[in-house]
Amino acid sequence: MFQRLLGKFSRDLGIDLGTANTLVYVREKGIIINEPSVVALNTRTGQILAVGRGAREMVGKTPSHIQTVRPLLKGVISDFEVTEKMLHYFIDRVHADAKGITPRPRVIVGVPLEITEVERKAVEDAVLSAGAREVYLIEEPMAAAIGARLPIEDAVGNMIVDIGGGTTEIAVISLGGVVVWKSIPVAGDEMNKNIVQYARDNFSLVLGERIAEDIKIKIGSAAELEEPLEVEMRGRDMISGLPREIIVGDAQIREALAKSVNAIVENIKSTLEITPPELVADIYERGMILSGGGALLKGLDRRIAQITQIPVRIADDPLTAVVRGTGILLENLDLLKTIAIPSAQDDSRRR
Repeated sequence: MFQRLLGKFSRDLGIDLGTANTLVYVREKGIIINEPSVVALNTRTGQILAVGRGAREMVGKTPSHIQTVRPLLKGVISDFEVTEKMLHYFIDRVHADAKGITPRPRVIVGVPLEITEVERKAVEDAVLSAGAREVYLIEEPMAAAIGARLPIEDAVGNMIVDIGGGTTEIAVISLGGVVVWKSIPVAGDEMNKNIVQYARDNFSLVLGERIAEDIKIKIGSAAELEEPLEVEMRGRDMISGLPREIIVGDAQIREALAKSVNAIVENIKSTLEITPPELVADIYERGMILSGGGALLKGLDRRIAQITQIPVRIADDPLTAVVRGTGILLENLDLLKTIAIPSAQDDSRRR
């Protein structure tokens, strides 16, 4: 009874705790935070100087005593203390305009498929320490499928490919569960590194990862474009050590990204190969859904459809599919309790 009363007045949250970006959905309000998962710290005082966009603007530009930290690696916590501070900052922002005493929120967090029990406990502990009263963990492809309004509880095959910053997760979902899946450490960050390496190998130019990401967003593609695109590539010349600018085209960046794109496509194919025939028939008829920031790579849907011979559709606003899925679950607690990952705290108590 008391928990139900708290639930009526608390600002319950859904969080997509991503390697590249953290998004926060507030019940009855929608997505109110969409910030880079970056924290700027003063190493002399331990003080947090900036979180999110402000911290991202400092990347590669700080003096020795200021450090910019990405506390999540491949979707899991690599720096517990910084993650806790980042979550605390975001939860405080949600409650900044609250009048009077607001009950601590119930929080749903999207986590990778490959998460271990230790990593689960780290996420739960960080969210509880940041001010939550209850934590539920949901597999990110499941949350993305719910956010894309797929009928996950029906006896039909739903295939979703969630291409985030640190990982690409490929899942076939039926009857409220993940039937087969693959998770690979090839996603947006790896594509940025591909462009950095390509510039080094072909133009003797040293790029920052932020510049590489901008180039990927502007002209990156997985299939030939109808109209050629060009963009400036600015960096430091490896020979002279001086700044240099060159113009690159979409064909060159497509060549740079080919290794990562091929890895994603091959893993989609190998996931289909181990999927039960009945579900493959459903997927062939219904198609697959792409979500996550990587789904926005130009022509990726066409490339996957061409190779797999399966219709491919990009989710509406693929960047927010996971957090919108957590938002839907905030309104459907029965479904949440059915599909949530068992708590690591419960596992340890049972021992």
